Amino acid sequence: MEQKNANYGLGMTVFGSIFFIFGFATTFIITLSGKVKDIFALTEFEAQLLSFAFFITYAIISIPIGLYIKKIGYKSALIAGLLLMAAGSFLFFPAATVPSFPLFLAATFVLASGVVFLQTAANPYVTALGSEESAGGRLNLVQALNSIATMVAPWIIAVFIFTGASEMLTAVQKAQTVQMPFIIIGVIVVLVAIAIFLTKLPDVSGGSTQERKSVWRYPHMLLGALGIFFYVGAEVGIGGLILNYLKTSVNIDPVLAGKYVAIYWGGAMVGRFFGSIMLSNMTDNVKKYTYVGLVLLLALVSGSFVTEWSWNIGLVFMGVAVVNFLFMQFGKGNAGKSLAVFALVAAALALITSFTTGNIALWTVISIGMFNSIMFPNIFTLAVKDLDPGELSTASGIINTLIFGGAIIPLIMGKVADVSGYSLAFIVPAICYLYIFFYAVKGSKIRKA
Repeated sequence: MEQKNANYGLGMTVFGSIFFIFGFATTFIITLSGKVKDIFALTEFEAQLLSFAFFITYAIISIPIGLYIKKIGYKSALIAGLLLMAAGSFLFFPAATVPSFPLFLAATFVLASGVVFLQTAANPYVTALGSEESAGGRLNLVQALNSIATMVAPWIIAVFIFTGASEMLTAVQKAQTVQMPFIIIGVIVVLVAIAIFLTKLPDVSGGSTQERKSVWRYPHMLLGALGIFFYVGAEVGIGGLILNYLKTSVNIDPVLAGKYVAIYWGGAMVGRFFGSIMLSNMTDNVKKYTYVGLVLLLALVSGSFVTEWSWNIGLVFMGVAVVNFLFMQFGKGNAGKSLAVFALVAAALALITSFTTGNIALWTVISIGMFNSIMFPNIFTLAVKDLDPGELSTASGIINTLIFGGAIIPLIMGKVADVSGYSLAFIVPAICYLYIFFYAVKGSKIRKA
């Protein structure tokens, strides 16, 4: 029993760090679109090509990688993914030296290829590491660690890239401000790859030897993959546009706007910690609500920290967290019900953002991040329910392919923003969330005999 617990702890620790790494890289690229727009004097649609270059990778290589992981194993897939991430990170140095937007896109594609390796291996591994009943809780926990990184990344961009930036700088000087962060990312992921190479991970490759139908025959899995398309598209589209939306529509200084973007992503962190608590097997209510209190404290401190210790903003962020937790109670610890509630609230917040201005629009758009929180892990958990462990890598490849919604939806939002203004662009994610609501209440229950 002690060995089993030790293996479980080791597996969760390693994959928690992996989720942190690819969460940081993903959000760094998404948020960087605002900077790239400025460097190369692009339209919003053109700037969103950075997200397109990142997320189209999922459409191209997720299924082949899912099949390849069956042959090389999870550990080799992690190492390959980390090394690809490092290669992509180092490519940003010459891309910024030129500077060249096509080279930025190429470096992004290489880095994203590494992230696809990591994500395709990580989600099914964490799902299979314990019981099916607590799979949602485990995925919410590692996704929460992912979200710590997604909060840090835009804060770093705001503090170290936008601070001191001047319209008087040349394109070369502006581009060079992004070099050092990518060099640091590259070095760190190489060190993590070496550490994983030297670590023995617990095996989860077992499963039934009974022959089963192709995973393409599971409607709930396919509809869940489409749910991932709309979820990632909405989250990335909002994350990519929110900086310029706050600058132009709410008239916020770029540095402060970047910090509010960090709060948007930080909301996913807070909500996922709540999800990991409420969707776990924890029965001790005292312990459970002690953890809830600590998460609320985290919301207060993190919201204050990224805004240079503005406790008023931290208190508002904590208030949003309280509302988020109360809505989570409607789900009663059920992945499908919780997903339905959050999707409906997110759709409402996106629509309010479209038709309001000022502080109302500011906080409704930021609050969407907190209701995005449990969507990916809950959709994934519902989509792979009833699949054998041996089918998980293939199913994960299919599901991860649909992450390329992050390439398509931001382009649509960018075009709407260019033509009709930033506010109306948020109608697009509202439609995405309504599909997720459908999946939660109906699509996830569709089965074939």
